[in-house]
Amino acid sequence: MVRTKNPAVRTQLIERAAQMLRVREPVTLRSVVAGTGLSTMAVYTYFGGMDGLWRAMRQEGFTRLAAKLDAVSLTEDPVQDLAALGSAYVANALADPDLYRVMFDAGFELENPAAADESLHSLVSAVERAKGAGRFRADVDPLAVATQSWAVGHGLVSLVATGPLPPQALDHGASILTALFTSCGDGPETCRRSVGLGWRPTATG
Repeated sequence: MVRTKNPAVRTQLIERAAQMLRVREPVTLRSVVAGTGLSTMAVYTYFGGMDGLWRAMRQEGFTRLAAKLDAVSLTEDPVQDLAALGSAYVANALADPDLYRVMFDAGFELENPAAADESLHSLVSAVERAKGAGRFRADVDPLAVATQSWAVGHGLVSLVATGPLPPQALDHGASILTALFTSCGDGPETCRRSVGLGWRPTATG
């Protein structure tokens, strides 16, 4: 008889492994099920082994990020939306710092590699809207600006969620993004106002 897999058990093991990483405990076949009431066979049943668990952890991180970005309500201001998407990225990392660290461990392939591109695609779309609205110059490369925007959020939140800086350091993102977007052709005052409305990582984190 084939038993139906319980999604809650899968999530429990993923979060258990992530939490162990956070407190620097070794993640092994036995340690990950210790105290859960599950046997080591559960790791094989749900993930096919430890490598599968690591892949699933990376995937879960990107899945949660995609949900966070999808929840951003787009406005008629694409520059504000660009900043808001950056805030959502930061908020996601602050909410799940354990999974956030694992997301970028390229030592294990993703179950669905395309998932890693979804967050970048959201930013690319917002840059294209900014070009269409005349906020950014026509010669601006949407992929390049989206990548730079991602780098701003990723760099700051890495230093806060997994590094030495306090949460207040996230406020620097507003001035960095304003400088980036004005270099793309947006007016300084308009840009500053739009970014200020969208970049609120501390409030949304």
